Amino acid sequence: MTDQNEFSRVANRVSIVTIVANLALSILKLLAGLFAHSNAMISDAVHSASDVFSTFVVMIGVKLSSKKADKEHPYGHERMECVAAIVLAMVLFITGLAIGMEVIQTIFSGNYKNIQVPGLLALLAAIISIVVKEIMYWYTRHYAKKIDSSALMADAWHHRSDALSSIGALIGILGARMGYPIMDSVASLIIFLFIVKAAYDIFKDAVDKMVDHSCDEQTEQELCNCVRENKEVLGIDLLQTRIFGNKIYVDVEIEVNENYTLKRAHEIAEQVHEKIEINFPKVKHIMVHVNPGVIENGKGKEE
Repeated sequence: MTDQNEFSRVANRVSIVTIVANLALSILKLLAGLFAHSNAMISDAVHSASDVFSTFVVMIGVKLSSKKADKEHPYGHERMECVAAIVLAMVLFITGLAIGMEVIQTIFSGNYKNIQVPGLLALLAAIISIVVKEIMYWYTRHYAKKIDSSALMADAWHHRSDALSSIGALIGILGARMGYPIMDSVASLIIFLFIVKAAYDIFKDAVDKMVDHSCDEQTEQELCNCVRENKEVLGIDLLQTRIFGNKIYVDVEIEVNENYTLKRAHEIAEQVHEKIEINFPKVKHIMVHVNPGVIENGKGKEE
């Protein structure tokens, strides 16, 4: 189970790597765009520079979500990371929308004759950007899954959107050099759809975690199976789950022999509690309520 200190340490390390990579790419793209006369590469440089802001949002969100519970926030601050993911989703959507509007305007204007043919330097910069951004996507995605961070996962998809953007720039540069400048607009339109889809997925995941959405059916079934492994549990009257940030809260009502003492019933509840904690690292809080159960023919009630 990843503790909050480890969570914050890993997220900060990944964010610093991201900032350095984006700054280096921004400078490379800007110089390539200026010297190779590529407006697409200059726009891509601005796009990469804006990612530095997004990464700072991630760092702030992770820092706030890692704070321990206090008097005003007894359940912790995990939802602050969801807020950061929502902000990133909005930035991603606005970026995609800006690309889409510019592409549509260019397509309908039909003004391709005055576009200056970009040089090979712009082509090389686009290839480097695609490779670096794809590596950054898998690198960030790996650690996002490792510490279960929605904000880092959003930033990973931001890297993927940048790689797609650079692919669009590459296709546009190749198309312009081959005498087909419209290819730039067509590729950018497809990229716009990918970016909007990624923004929607990030936003939906973050909102689900903000509004106490229940776990998926498979996780709830695994929780039930875990509870039933205790032979003293005669039945499960209720099992409810809710996602709080990147953690899970569980409420379960179990039946035990009605003839047991309060102490014995409490011991069984503690066993169930500890079993869930061991087998489900994402579970932060468990409430086990005990109901009296009647043993009929040596068995508890049927599930």
